[in-house]
Amino acid sequence: MAGVRRKSQDGTQTSTEAAGAGERHHEGALVPVTARGEATRRRILDAAEAVFGDRGYHEASVTEITQRAQVAQGTFYLYFHSKREIFLQLVEDLGTQLRAAMREASRGSTSRMEMERKGFAGFFAFARAHRQLYRIVQEADRVDLPTFQEYYSRLARGYARGLGAAMEAGEIRQIDPEALAYALIGIGHFLALRWLIWPQEQSSQIGQPAEEIAGEAGGQPPELPERVFSTLLEFLAHGLEP
Repeated sequence: MAGVRRKSQDGTQTSTEAAGAGERHHEGALVPVTARGEATRRRILDAAEAVFGDRGYHEASVTEITQRAQVAQGTFYLYFHSKREIFLQLVEDLGTQLRAAMREASRGSTSRMEMERKGFAGFFAFARAHRQLYRIVQEADRVDLPTFQEYYSRLARGYARGLGAAMEAGEIRQIDPEALAYALIGIGHFLALRWLIWPQEQSSQIGQPAEEIAGEAGGQPPELPERVFSTLLEFLAHGLEP
C-alpha cells in the first residue's frame, strides 16, 4: 500500500503487514484485501476469543489480544478500530462459524430427523471446542444488545426455514416454525451448559485448575453423555407423548 513506511519493532506495523490489511470497508468494518491479511485477521480474532473468554469484556485489553496473537498493536488497528469493535465482530464471527459447523455436520441428511441428529451433534462439538462461546455471547447482551439479539435471530431464521420446509413436506407436524426453532435452540443451549460448560466451571470454583479437569478426561473437555443425547433425540421424535 503506497505511503506506508516500515516502523520500529516495538508495536507498529510493517509495510508488508499494511499491504495485506483492509482498505475496503463493509458497514464501517475494515476488510482484508489479501489472503495474508485475512490470515492475520483470523489470528487476531482467535486470540480475542481466548482473551475475552478468560478475562471478560471489561477486563480484557487490546494489549493482551495482540500479545496472544503475536502481532504488533499497530497491526491490530489495521483490522479493528477498537476493543469494542473486535468484540462485536467476534460475536458475529462465532455465530457464522457455529452455523457453518452445523450445516457441515448435517450435510447429506436424507430426512429431517437425521438432519436434527447431525445438526445437534455439530452444535455440541462446536460448543465443546469453543467453551468460552457462552460467556462471550452473554456479555454481548450488556455491551451491545442488537448484536446479542442478531446472534440468536440469525441462528433461528435459518433453523425456522428448514423446519418450515420439513413441515411442508409432511416430515414433521405443522406448528409455528419460528417458535419451534427458538424452543430447540433453547434445549441445545442448556444441555451444552449443563454437561459441557458447568462441570468445568464448578470444579474450577472449588480450586481445581481447568487443565487438571481436562486431564481427567484425557486432556479433552467433557463430552455430552450418550444418555443425554439419546434423551434429546427421543424428545425430538416423540415430544411429550406418553
